[in-house]
Amino acid sequence: MSGSEVDSDDSQGIHLLVLIHGMWGNPSHLAEMRRIMEEKRGQPDSERGPQGERLQILLAETNRDDGTYDGIDWGGERVAEEIFEEVKKLEKDGKKVSRFSVTGYSLGGLIARYVVGILHQRGFFENVTPVNFNTLATPHIGLPRYRTFVSGVFAFLGPKLLSRTGEQFYVVDKWSKNGRPLLEVMADPNRIFYQALTRFEQVRFYANAVNDVTVPYVTAAIELEDPFLEHAFNGIKIEFDEKYSPILKSYTPSTVVEPRPKPRVFTPQWFKSLKPERPLLPPALQFAFPFNILLILSTPILIPLVLSLVITRFALASRASRARIKLLEKDSEQSNTERLVHVIGRLEREMEAVAVDMLDAPGSSYDVESSQPPLSTATPAALADAEADLDAAARTQAEQKQDLVLADVQKKIVGWLNTLPGLKKELAFIHPVRNSHAVIISRDVKRFPGHKQGEGVLRHWADHFII
Repeated sequence: MSGSEVDSDDSQGIHLLVLIHGMWGNPSHLAEMRRIMEEKRGQPDSERGPQGERLQILLAETNRDDGTYDGIDWGGERVAEEIFEEVKKLEKDGKKVSRFSVTGYSLGGLIARYVVGILHQRGFFENVTPVNFNTLATPHIGLPRYRTFVSGVFAFLGPKLLSRTGEQFYVVDKWSKNGRPLLEVMADPNRIFYQALTRFEQVRFYANAVNDVTVPYVTAAIELEDPFLEHAFNGIKIEFDEKYSPILKSYTPSTVVEPRPKPRVFTPQWFKSLKPERPLLPPALQFAFPFNILLILSTPILIPLVLSLVITRFALASRASRARIKLLEKDSEQSNTERLVHVIGRLEREMEAVAVDMLDAPGSSYDVESSQPPLSTATPAALADAEADLDAAARTQAEQKQDLVLADVQKKIVGWLNTLPGLKKELAFIHPVRNSHAVIISRDVKRFPGHKQGEGVLRHWADHFII
């Protein structure tokens, strides 16, 4: 556990901020996030909370490295326990947590959504005010598929090589008792995860508009279509936020999309078109001459070797994860603490039982969904509007014939999550880079100076953080 009190002031009130890293990650990946937040909110003269609360940062640690294979739910259970332990530790020191915020990066954003469900279910928010909920480059609707060979391979191997997390990423798991995927349950307005999000004063999602190979725009921004696809040719106009670049201030899609130009072969324009807009290799493999030539020449040998090593590594880690999950599930059966999956399962079984009873009643025309009182602040009108927007966007997507392929459950998740009250979305336009996924949080500025391009995103996050 890594709790950091950012000020030595004798104030007893604490605003606890939890930071959660992503897949294969560890707390060091969030070093710049922590530094910038402390720089902005952790100084002696920094603004305090309504009751004089000081910021305290907790970097979640128990879910690091291979632990991220164990699923969003088990990751959430671990982080929730870290939070409860940190609160107890602070109480022993005479301090009281009265305000709470959480920020998750990539997979960490999904874990954060699960965590707040646990906290809400255990009554944590009865005495603690939920303030900021933020995610950066998080696959809120799971990982989308594209009509490409590589995407198809990943969609096939991902659920097998990434254990429980892979199944949940690709929305093929059967998490609930009636077989619904976890991401669907977490987005359902009548479930505790969504209800917990509505209690936060601020909910803000940050997404990469372009170049995020890991978590594309549509899933991080919760959209059905990608206006930034082929941005160099589709006529979209963008305006950067001068203070927080690469954050976009606005963008305007073109009403007329011109076809991508095809220059004549062997003309200067043709040779220029062969040069990729983005680097072909990740920063770690971008060598200078003559080592770059040696790397290219050895590619026929390196690619099969690296692929074999990667697949073997993933397979072993996935196998270890599944064995670990069996032990965790066995231990949970003997524990006195009821896991959230059991609570949800009981609710859904009760729903099914009521539905059967009503349908069996003579002359009944019972509607299961309409009988459930809405737990969320999303009104029926708002949900109806979301469904209408969903249908319209789906038609637009079909008309554009994009390569994006979303499952029906992912489209449903898009509709539900966009009804979150006060939801704000911020887009980062980081170009040209090979993969903007790590850049958006400046994940490793010491090894890769190019990651500093994401600093404007972190400063926007810190400046708009409600203390």
